Amino acid sequence: MQHLEHERLVFLALGESDADNGESTHLDTCAHCRAELTALRQVAGLGTETQGLGDLPDPPEHIWQGIEAEIRAAEGAEGHAPVAVLTGVDRQQVPGQTRAIATEAVTRLDPPRRPRRGRGWSRWAATAVTAVAAAAIGVVGTISVLRPTEPEPAKTPSVLASAPLAAFGSTPKSAQGDARVLQGGQLHLHVANLPRVPGYYEVWLINPTTMEMFSIGTLGGDADALLPLPPNVDLKSYSVVDVSAEQYDNNTRHSGDSLLRGTLTG
Repeated sequence: MQHLEHERLVFLALGESDADNGESTHLDTCAHCRAELTALRQVAGLGTETQGLGDLPDPPEHIWQGIEAEIRAAEGAEGHAPVAVLTGVDRQQVPGQTRAIATEAVTRLDPPRRPRRGRGWSRWAATAVTAVAAAAIGVVGTISVLRPTEPEPAKTPSVLASAPLAAFGSTPKSAQGDARVLQGGQLHLHVANLPRVPGYYEVWLINPTTMEMFSIGTLGGDADALLPLPPNVDLKSYSVVDVSAEQYDNNTRHSGDSLLRGTLTG
């Protein structure tokens, strides 16, 4: 059985011409040619599917080098004089206008000398179209790497130690919270039902053996806070987390009015 020429199937896949009666009959009875035509249409469809993408990265240079090499090789085989490869075609149009680029490439590189419905397409002109369609695959592959369909979820830092915070002293029992030491040297605090104070809330780490302490930051109006810990802090010694009520008095010492306390474990 005489199969349809590959070049002819390329142009049928791109929609540049319609199959005549004999070609249609052949495609109805030849599974090989139908499969090849289906594969070529899938390649052409990649360009159509990306027409809605407006801001795309430039195609990699190696793709264009491959296209030019294919076309020049075909030129030599057919005996054509050298021409400017893809003259007037804006490379940045790939892949969204693959079909238009393919048509323009053939028109400029091999001006029509015979009816397009015929089967006498030159081999090198079909190579130009196939190469441009193949460029769409390369660019779509690049897009899939640069623009994954789903962003990678952010990794949750590991918790090295934690402490439930309970009301301390005369603080209402409804006040509570929790503290978590995160990998990377941060203390995450969540508090609830703290009593209103005329000043502000300050967070401390306390050594329960010596009662030495130091401040690691203040709480704002939010229920959550993320505070940096000093480098190389000894959390086995400074294991108590304390939230105090402080006054705007320029005194850097602990006020003695603790609202919440808890001991880190982990």
